[in-house]
Amino acid sequence: MRVLGISAFYHDSAAALIEDGRIIAAAQEERFTRVKHDSNYPAHAIGYCLDAAGIGLDAVDYVAFYDKPFLKFERLLETYVAFAPRGFASFSKAIPVWIKEKLFQKSMLVGKLKDAAPEFDWETRLLFAEHHQSHAASAFFPSPFDAAVVLTVDGVGEWATASVAEGSGGNLVITREIHWPHSLGLLYSAFTYYTGFRVNSGEYKVMGLAPYGAPVFHDRILDNLIDLKADGSFRLNLDYFDYCTGLRMTNARFDALFDGPARGPDELLTQKHMDLAASIQSVTEEVMLRMTRALGAESGKKNLCLAGGVALNCVANGKLMRDGAFENIWVQPAAGGALGAAYLAYHRFQDGPRASNGTADAMAGSYLGPEFAQADIESRLTNAGARYAVLDRDALIAAVADALAAQKAVGWFQGRMEFGPRALGARSILGDPRAPEMQKTLNLKVKFRESFRPFAPSVLREDVADWFDFDADSPYMPMVADVKAERQKAMSADEKALFGIDKLNIARSDIPAVTHVDYSARIQTVHADTNPRYHALISAFKTRTGCPVVVNTSFNVRGEPIVCTPEDAFRCFMGTELDVLAIGNCVLLKADQDPALKLDYKNAFELD
Repeated sequence: MRVLGISAFYHDSAAALIEDGRIIAAAQEERFTRVKHDSNYPAHAIGYCLDAAGIGLDAVDYVAFYDKPFLKFERLLETYVAFAPRGFASFSKAIPVWIKEKLFQKSMLVGKLKDAAPEFDWETRLLFAEHHQSHAASAFFPSPFDAAVVLTVDGVGEWATASVAEGSGGNLVITREIHWPHSLGLLYSAFTYYTGFRVNSGEYKVMGLAPYGAPVFHDRILDNLIDLKADGSFRLNLDYFDYCTGLRMTNARFDALFDGPARGPDELLTQKHMDLAASIQSVTEEVMLRMTRALGAESGKKNLCLAGGVALNCVANGKLMRDGAFENIWVQPAAGGALGAAYLAYHRFQDGPRASNGTADAMAGSYLGPEFAQADIESRLTNAGARYAVLDRDALIAAVADALAAQKAVGWFQGRMEFGPRALGARSILGDPRAPEMQKTLNLKVKFRESFRPFAPSVLREDVADWFDFDADSPYMPMVADVKAERQKAMSADEKALFGIDKLNIARSDIPAVTHVDYSARIQTVHADTNPRYHALISAFKTRTGCPVVVNTSFNVRGEPIVCTPEDAFRCFMGTELDVLAIGNCVLLKADQDPALKLDYKNAFELD
């Protein structure tokens, strides 16, 4: 049985195809259209999934959509009625869009699907799942656990903003929910907005900025904004927020509480903004810890699955793991609305069997996107005007390892593209973590983004415990842990007294390019069975340097989706200060390229 899952019309549209419970392919629409967070109908992603399976749409048994538009519309109407007459400006903007487009999403979907497969009965084969059901399914069904508690926390679905489910075998049942407008995700987004970043894309910037500050506003948030109970349940004080009825996240009362208006996106970051980031991060961690401690004690289960946007907060996840309320934690790496909808249709609607092996998950390393044959790569590069050498596997790995050891910045494009927001060694930019200037170089000269943004270490799984306070599988970067104490470098009193981002220039460990200012790192363990070429590259780098770690960041610039095709990679290579590009068995050196092909990439994309 084949089920196609679709998410669309909010942000980050995607498609995922499963066959008899096994994931065949999954991808986000933005990778094909090159529009960051593209929310349109994912025609390209659907086409890719079908091509990967070698089928047409008429060979799909069911199509599952990730949420229920009518329930969202119900929430919208009830919210405006509850707050009337406030919010008329927001109401007048939202309702025409809903009446024209969103309220009739089923008809729109049926029309799109009929265009592709006119004879298929989409009226009965198109299914709809609730938003949090989709999230929970995406976390539990591909997890390695036969039974688990599933916690989903995000901004809002139809009504739910946080939910708890119990998963066992092929069964998944939501047992409780927190409802709109009380939302931990929206509380975090309020501070994303207030500190000058874009909601729904800048939350990870707040998380990265937090270690530069101190949680001096922690108690002010708990005393005024959120009524937090011992079990992690909560209610927000809506007097401070404008997202229910207005066109912004916060209001004048919020401004007064934190001594001034929201930061403009072009204004300089100050210590206050860093302290605000540290404070909301601290509160988020406290809420999540209270939730998981209560759930662990109440359920008696040893396994926890996490899903939703808040579950991508890897700093909080690391603290949940170290807290020990659950023995094992598995986080869905791709948020997973489309994938979860497909799983729900297969397991719940059709009672499809499920088999978990208790060790490996079903995500296949999340390498679920397009790949390109060597001949196709060479043809595409030639047509783009690239100059390259073709090497065998061992020679390519040796050449790239030598370049990394010489502290070159390398674009690494190999195998199937990752599904989800993080590069995992298939569409990655790599560097030498031992180089003190590498973080600043990659941020400012390659990524064209804020200098404070941290980079992740990719480390051989067999060596992770020698370099970090961590000894578990972490293939998707869901957890943060500290660099091993013996590899840290103590900061002097003068260095500790430096202002916020000035601390960035202080080497804090033997691998300073991946060590955040609080000695933490977002860890990706690299496994020979899921990504053998990447594992071989890091092993070769270790042979040359004694270090089994490389810097890994996504292959894109600020505001651009991660590269998908060889042409995307070559454009990014020619528009940045990357030194080397490895695509399949092709190696490109910047010095060999035609200078006329150089691009002004810094201004090619709208900043996120």
